[in-house]
Amino acid sequence: MLENLLEMARLSAGATRLNLGWNALEETVGTALAALQGALTRHTLRIDLPADLPLVEYDALLMERVFANLVENAAKYTPPGSRIRIEARAEPHQLIMQVCDNGPGFRLAASRPCSKPSSVGSREDARPGVGLGLALARAIVQAHHGS
Repeated sequence: MLENLLEMARLSAGATRLNLGWNALEETVGTALAALQGALTRHTLRIDLPADLPLVEYDALLMERVFANLVENAAKYTPPGSRIRIEARAEPHQLIMQVCDNGPGFRLAASRPCSKPSSVGSREDARPGVGLGLALARAIVQAHHGS
């Protein structure tokens, strides 16, 4: 959580300089997943990254954090035994990346749930969370001119 707080502060202050390079998405996702092995033991993971995905220019360390935060969040809020799916597809001038699960999702009343730190779970939910990981993921993607 401390690393997420520090990175969020740096991004908010404009103090993060992106170390851009051409990267294989499969490698970045693989590195992020390797750090999450313990969190994924109760879930089935399906990865659908086509072999012909082009190299993408991004800061690999920051994007590893994005993928790790998204998958960790999915594992935290998805029932044990369920599937988490990571998929990507290339379109002209953009790459679409998704982390999908069958957790409870966000309440419709929550306005833009990933835009700022806030409570992720319902009040009845005993799992702690301030939504910092999702807010940081969004900030990193936006720093890369993505959405």
